[in-house]
Amino acid sequence: MITTIPNLLTLSRILVIPALIGAFYLPGAGANWVALILFVAAGCTDFLDGWLARRRGEMTKLGRFLDPVADKLLIAAAILMLVAFKRIDGLSVLAAVVILCREILVAGLREFLAELNVAVPVSRLAKWKTTVQIVAIAFLLAGNAAAPSLHAEGIGLICLWVAAILTLYTGYDYLRAGLQHMTEEAPAGNRAAGSGEAAREPARPAGGIGGIGGKG
Repeated sequence: MITTIPNLLTLSRILVIPALIGAFYLPGAGANWVALILFVAAGCTDFLDGWLARRRGEMTKLGRFLDPVADKLLIAAAILMLVAFKRIDGLSVLAAVVILCREILVAGLREFLAELNVAVPVSRLAKWKTTVQIVAIAFLLAGNAAAPSLHAEGIGLICLWVAAILTLYTGYDYLRAGLQHMTEEAPAGNRAAGSGEAAREPARPAGGIGGIGGKG
């Protein structure tokens, strides 16, 4: 059900995106702080929704679908706005491009494998990648509004590059596991999506990716 607390928390990450974008257009340092508060609040729901779903026994198919989608939309929107407002510039734009391209690749891979009834578990390293992305964006959102001694922009850019490196590694890991299934020849009777016994088989985990289901 969409009205469960975990699902509502997940939806809130999507609904906060227009407000986050609008915060960039506020005058002065207030733009930084409003955007940071919104992003950090949304990031907290990222951890809270999964914890509540497990604790309350409210894990749903809708939640499993929305959770990674909400994460990717929030991070992509924040990165694009940071690039647009020159808080990510120069060579650091390459790190942003790597992160965004990987998210598109993994989303397409998940969709393809779903048609084959293959589940794609998420590695612990991929979860760390998401955490580093959130930390990087938070520091970059604070930017020059933070105390100079904090070096927020420098820390944010370093974390962004670390996230990009983790992104490349985990993206390759997903692709390698997915290619195993892409190159398999399905029996003639099971080639049609959703037909026969293939439609009734439980989802098989994609090999090569360790960890527990969640975000990617």
